[in-house]
Amino acid sequence: MVMDITNYLLAAQAADAKVRTEAETSLKQFQEQNLPAFILSLAAELSNNDKPVESRRLAGIVLKNSLDAKDSSKKEHLVQQWMAIDVNVKSQVKNMLLRTLESQSPEARHTSAQVIAKVAGIEVPQKLWPELIGALLTNMTQQDKSAGLKQATLETLGYVCEEISHQDLVQDEVNSVLTAVVQGMNLVEHGPEVRLAATKALYNALDFAQTNFENEMERNYIMKMVCETALAKETEIRQAAFECLVSIASTYYEVLEPYMPTLFELTSNAVRNDEEAVALQAIEFWSSICDEEIELQEYEAGETGDSAPHSSFIEKALSSLVPMLLETLLKQEEDQDQDDSIWNISMAGGTCLGLVARTVGDAVVPFVMPFVEENISKTDWRAREAATFAFGSILEGPSIAKLSQLVVAGLDFLLTAMKDQNNHVKDTTAWTLSRIFEFMHSPAGGFSVISPANFQKILAVLLESTKDSPNVAEKACGAIYYLAQGYEDAGAVSSVLTPYLEAIFSYLISAADRSDVGDTKLRTAAYETLNEVVRCSNIPEATNIIAQLLPAVMNKLSQTMDTPIQSSDDREKQGDLQALLCGVMQVITQKLSSNDETKSLVLQVADQIMVLLLKVFACRSSTVHEEAMLAIGALAYACGTQFEKYMPEFYKYLEIGLQNFEEYQVCAISVGVVGDICRALDEKVLPYCDGIMTLLLKDLSSGELHRSVKPPIFSCFGDIALAIGADFQKYLPYAIPMMQTASALCAQLDANDEELLDYGNQLRRSIFEAYSGLLQGFKNSKSDLMAPHAAHLLQFIDLVVKDANRDEAVLKAGVAALGDVADALGPSIKPLLMERQTQYGALLNGCMESGDEQLKETSEWALGMVRRALMS
Repeated sequence: MVMDITNYLLAAQAADAKVRTEAETSLKQFQEQNLPAFILSLAAELSNNDKPVESRRLAGIVLKNSLDAKDSSKKEHLVQQWMAIDVNVKSQVKNMLLRTLESQSPEARHTSAQVIAKVAGIEVPQKLWPELIGALLTNMTQQDKSAGLKQATLETLGYVCEEISHQDLVQDEVNSVLTAVVQGMNLVEHGPEVRLAATKALYNALDFAQTNFENEMERNYIMKMVCETALAKETEIRQAAFECLVSIASTYYEVLEPYMPTLFELTSNAVRNDEEAVALQAIEFWSSICDEEIELQEYEAGETGDSAPHSSFIEKALSSLVPMLLETLLKQEEDQDQDDSIWNISMAGGTCLGLVARTVGDAVVPFVMPFVEENISKTDWRAREAATFAFGSILEGPSIAKLSQLVVAGLDFLLTAMKDQNNHVKDTTAWTLSRIFEFMHSPAGGFSVISPANFQKILAVLLESTKDSPNVAEKACGAIYYLAQGYEDAGAVSSVLTPYLEAIFSYLISAADRSDVGDTKLRTAAYETLNEVVRCSNIPEATNIIAQLLPAVMNKLSQTMDTPIQSSDDREKQGDLQALLCGVMQVITQKLSSNDETKSLVLQVADQIMVLLLKVFACRSSTVHEEAMLAIGALAYACGTQFEKYMPEFYKYLEIGLQNFEEYQVCAISVGVVGDICRALDEKVLPYCDGIMTLLLKDLSSGELHRSVKPPIFSCFGDIALAIGADFQKYLPYAIPMMQTASALCAQLDANDEELLDYGNQLRRSIFEAYSGLLQGFKNSKSDLMAPHAAHLLQFIDLVVKDANRDEAVLKAGVAALGDVADALGPSIKPLLMERQTQYGALLNGCMESGDEQLKETSEWALGMVRRALMS
């Protein structure tokens, strides 16, 4: 059954493309014709010490890719394929993989460790490889085994722990794994390769150690070994040990108190004296402690209104921790301002300082301000930049009362620093100004460091800075963004922006058009800021200025169609620019449509907008399709029933969007646009409903489509039913079973998985929205069609209301659906409501005491509908 595939594997790596393609085709054919033999042959190749390193490497990669994939549906398919293989063949493969851990080739051992973990990820949860852990532990306990085998075994244990859940192993197995791993870290017994593999394995196994960390003796032993390993002479081992400490900080925060003096000493020595890779992890330890304490405070504040009782490690360490972090700010790299993705000690220290400020609030200020005052005017640019970075980092957390005087006093200084001779200082100053406006400028909230007296000067400096080097200009755009955002919902105060709108638009468009921009960051920042300024402007007084902006943006979008495309890079740049311009058109359309008096300005140019957007769809970029779809949704809202004339031409692009499984965000936005169109056209959408419903039902049935698209589809059923009323009848036999299946799925989702929990809430909310739409749609003519489904809806409401994991939005949608079913079906569901009269009364009365005005109103209305139905 095993085939010698060495030559094919070598040929698949040949320089000659023809040879390579032929070999890849042959391997693919072998895989498709006889998968068990193919997998067995790959395992045999990987495990054979006489084979070339190159063929063994590729055999391992192909074998791993035959078991795992990033795409969840493809992964599921590969898992099913593996499960279908004869148990004897699988057993041979697994034995070969375990033997490969003894190979002389480090590369073969490493690859085999990864493949074993992928098999374990499939089989261990199903108890199909019970002997695996025992076999690996035997490698560690036998004295005569080589260091290479022990290193590979520890690596395998680490990878296995990454692939499976702690519930998949019994506690005795967990204990044995942890013992083997921690012993593998021992300096006396093992060389650096084994100790590094052991330390990395411990990192992956920490989630399994819950019971062990509850036992003081075992916890002490693990912590002792990690702390000792953090002092190893090898940099890579020290780094891995600190990575373990970072994980322990977040996983076992509540038991850290006895170890904190040692951990502070270890981390501060590493931050001040160690290699950057180690120092970064030492800083990350304190960032993790901050994250835990912030979460505890938020959780307790949300639950009881009080701050949480916790260990307050940050507060206790403040007087030593803050000076240590401030020192890191002086370790900048010359060019770090040119690349936002750069991560070094200075950036990590500033980020951690920001988290400290959020954790302890006002208490951080006295420790930071002397550093700021001492360094802000020094001749060394590093001192000035570090002082500015420190000040900017503590703006979120402390109270406005504590910071306001400092910020007001420092504002002029910062504005002057925007002309500093050093680019790095200007970059950080612009970032600090943007944070000042984000956290200290809220006229609607009753406080702002910006006054009528200083507004003009601030704006003039920021606009001028949009002409500075690209990185400074980008941060200046960010500052203008938050400056504008502060005036949202600020009533008459927002009028302060109006006289300057033309200048702001002009500067931002010029910044977006700059030819010296190597990447698109500045252009993106300029257009996003433009959008925010439009969004927060005061209508109707800003109407004419915004209306003048619309043709300018349309003209720019039109010009992009004529850009010569000579490479894929040109096409990508064209797509990015078109997407940004479509985004601006969407925001302008929404802004002008929000007021009946200004909506006519959109209608006058609606034809030209639609022509442009349809041309954009000819571009192949998914980003552009997303933005163009959103712009069309805004246009549909503005046009109302007049949008009907665009449907024949637009519908084909809508179909393409609804079938775009690969770029699922495009599909999701297309679903949203269907809702916009239904609200705009009402019954005039009917001619397109057969096609739309067919595609939506196909989307729901698909295993390929990303699950996040499915909740909006149910909401969309409600939108369609509201638009076409009784004509939705023919879709009912297809839509309702889908809704009921999804309802059942909600009950099966793992409550411990946060991501699934969020998805479950989205799904439940959208099912309620679908029911509400259907009930309202049929209410006036064929409400009896929904009567057979009332019992299921009420049962679903009962289940969701009892679920502690449901969020406020789900509760609101459930209460609305309860009101809708009572309103639409009235007397026919009186017996069902009678059964639940007490619990619904308690539920709705409870909701009416909520602080959420919308929930109160919905509950009041729903209670009225239920009472009316019960009295009928």
